[in-house]
Amino acid sequence: MGTEFTVAVVGATGLVGETMISVLEERAFPVAQLHALASERSLGRSVMFRGRSHLVRELASFDFTGCDFALFSAGAAVSREHAPRAAAAGCIVIDNTSEFRYQEGVPLVVPEVNPKALDGFGRSGIIANPNCSTIQLVVVLKPLHDAARIERIDVATYQSVSGAGREAVEELARQSIAALSGKGPIDTQGGARQIAFNCVPHIDAFQDNGYTREEMKIVWETRKILGEPALRVNATAVRVPVFYGHSEVVQIETRRSLSAAQARALLENAPGVTVLDEHRLGGYPTAATEAANRDTVYVGRIREYLAPDRGLNLWIVADNVRKGAATNSVQIAEALARRPI
Repeated sequence: MGTEFTVAVVGATGLVGETMISVLEERAFPVAQLHALASERSLGRSVMFRGRSHLVRELASFDFTGCDFALFSAGAAVSREHAPRAAAAGCIVIDNTSEFRYQEGVPLVVPEVNPKALDGFGRSGIIANPNCSTIQLVVVLKPLHDAARIERIDVATYQSVSGAGREAVEELARQSIAALSGKGPIDTQGGARQIAFNCVPHIDAFQDNGYTREEMKIVWETRKILGEPALRVNATAVRVPVFYGHSEVVQIETRRSLSAAQARALLENAPGVTVLDEHRLGGYPTAATEAANRDTVYVGRIREYLAPDRGLNLWIVADNVRKGAATNSVQIAEALARRPI
């Protein structure tokens, strides 16, 4: 890349923020200076980057002037207040929250899928990072859509607790210990269902149409990223007792016929995708054994509809904290760093 950049990570002490810093180092992003930013309650903490300790600074008083990139992952309310301030200071903002994803003129980008959405993006502004479930879905569907034009998508997600942050990971651990200890009913708050040894069909707030916001994110974002505003998308989002890695059951109908063998060949050559699709015990990817701690999107169980329709069934898994959040954000920064700014 040649040039080195000043990078700020907002939400640096959170699960995704910490991973962003790790990914910047792993991928050797050309960082000249790193600013770790968080709320006042994180003051006094530090993060490690390239063998050095970096003291966490307070976001509210930070001046973004001179920063090239700011990777935000501290919640929509924080992005709403501070991302425009960073952009106004000439910093390119890559926002990992839902705050700007549906705004006209804000690119919603998965580099393997729609890098051209970054065309014309200038020195300042905001780029949105999609929802974790959407990212792994569109990485797999894009080559199939290009080949056969997808007309309908039905997806059920099985989402790990890390999608809700570090506290949710700790809560699953606590509940699991309590359940295995036989200590009776598991304590939850506010009417929430237990997550240990359970599946909960509720992620984010319910909308007026009966779907949750998490489900509608998949609908809205898939349409925007694929450039198909009328695409029929139907989603059910389920929280499952897995620490890291989201899984998806996907059914698609296509305009042109596409066999399982043809789909498999397309996906074997797709960027960011690994096919693991063998008809044997263990011949398929899972969140715990393949996805966790990796940046690849895995796909298996590729098969045609039993009914004589133009349709395929797929099983997709990926690490929601890495490719679903941190790594995708860094990949966007990499794509921009390769362009003249």
